[in-house]
Amino acid sequence: MSNITRRQFVKRTAAFGAVSAIGFPSLIRAQGLNEKLQVGFIAVGGRAGTHTDTAHGEGCQCIAFAETDKGRWGGVLEKEGWGQAKGYTDWRKVFENHGKNLDVVFVSTPDHTHFGPSMTAVSMGIHCYTEKPLTWSVREAQLLAAAYAKNPKVVTQQGNQGHAGNGWRFAYEYIKAGAVGDIKEFHTWTNRPIWPQGGDRPEGSDPVPASLDWDAWIGPAPMRPYKGNRAYHDFNWRGVVDFGSGALGDMACHTTDGIYSIMNPGYAATAEPFIMTGPVKDQWPAGMVVKSTYRAKDGRPGFKTFWYEGVDGNGRPFMPDTPEELEVDGRQLPRTGNLIIGSKGKMLVNGDYWETPLIIPETRRKEFGRPPQLLERSPGHHKEFFMACRGEKPREFSQSNFSYSGPMTANIQLGNLCARAGKKLELNEAGEITSDPAINALAWREPRAGWGPLEMKV
Repeated sequence: MSNITRRQFVKRTAAFGAVSAIGFPSLIRAQGLNEKLQVGFIAVGGRAGTHTDTAHGEGCQCIAFAETDKGRWGGVLEKEGWGQAKGYTDWRKVFENHGKNLDVVFVSTPDHTHFGPSMTAVSMGIHCYTEKPLTWSVREAQLLAAAYAKNPKVVTQQGNQGHAGNGWRFAYEYIKAGAVGDIKEFHTWTNRPIWPQGGDRPEGSDPVPASLDWDAWIGPAPMRPYKGNRAYHDFNWRGVVDFGSGALGDMACHTTDGIYSIMNPGYAATAEPFIMTGPVKDQWPAGMVVKSTYRAKDGRPGFKTFWYEGVDGNGRPFMPDTPEELEVDGRQLPRTGNLIIGSKGKMLVNGDYWETPLIIPETRRKEFGRPPQLLERSPGHHKEFFMACRGEKPREFSQSNFSYSGPMTANIQLGNLCARAGKKLELNEAGEITSDPAINALAWREPRAGWGPLEMKV
């Protein structure tokens, strides 16, 4: 028993039940173990606050965290029982100093700094929850999927909480029941961006705030001067190519999630910038439409997807036309959602998270009725992750794990990649670009010296 690790102990106590944990308190103390999951956070401000709150509510113990802006450290240190957690501005210190004691890590940094800590965690055998989009680039997403396969004891989850909802499950059951026939097209649109896009790099520099570690914030990206007025930190980085993934990276992991859940499509066969308001500069374009095609698979025909974001030169949102099946009910398209076009009908999905899939028009919906339930429902996005981490469920119970979210994110970032390339791309089934192999170089960015993963087992 002397070689038991904390992670093995947590799994065993979950398997034996609470009685065994109560029956052997001396064993716990002798081994320096604790039945609570020991968690670390890479970022604790902004969106990360959801994860610190949830982990605290789940009874986890935070032992270390990294946050480049010390003004946000209260997100951990002010929580009851977490005041002794060790804080850093550099995420690498969390793993170097505490990696052997961590059970779980949450990564909620800007997009460009997701890969390093996520790959390090998985490679060190630490369960990992990473915010969407899983990665900044196509190749990073593929590598994290490979790392998940290589490290079979690690539980992972991407932060697209709608995947735990019932909406896409209802849509799946409608489609499998034949409500719209064979799927021909998915049209997905968003009300993003709500931050600047379409611009050039700002000139000059400003003093770095005393609370901010700018070198750590830049991380693997090319170094550039700090600019104030939120040009980058703490929000508008989303529209900057070096740091964010634009509207596509921000929202497609939510709004296109049902496509990947329902169709299990593999990698796209083609991706092209169908419409762009201008070339990619320091920021992503102000608006664009991306068209992708997917191969026939598992007895179903191939299909197309269309992604709409931003506005055209006249300020009009890029969206599909309202279908006549909706007009007959006196309705218009919502500002964000999905339109599914099949060989026998159409379905409308309202909102970002596949909340309410509806066959249209209403007369057709009433005629078809409710399909039979085919899929198990989730206890909740964070709940399924923690249950798998504790060993109460198998690791695949955390359903937006990296085997699912890795290829999904790679396909999403392929839309941004074809925008950067400015042309249609063709890919093989392994996700490699074949029409212009030189573009594969854009699918990966070599991290700035010292800011790559500390370990990489793929």
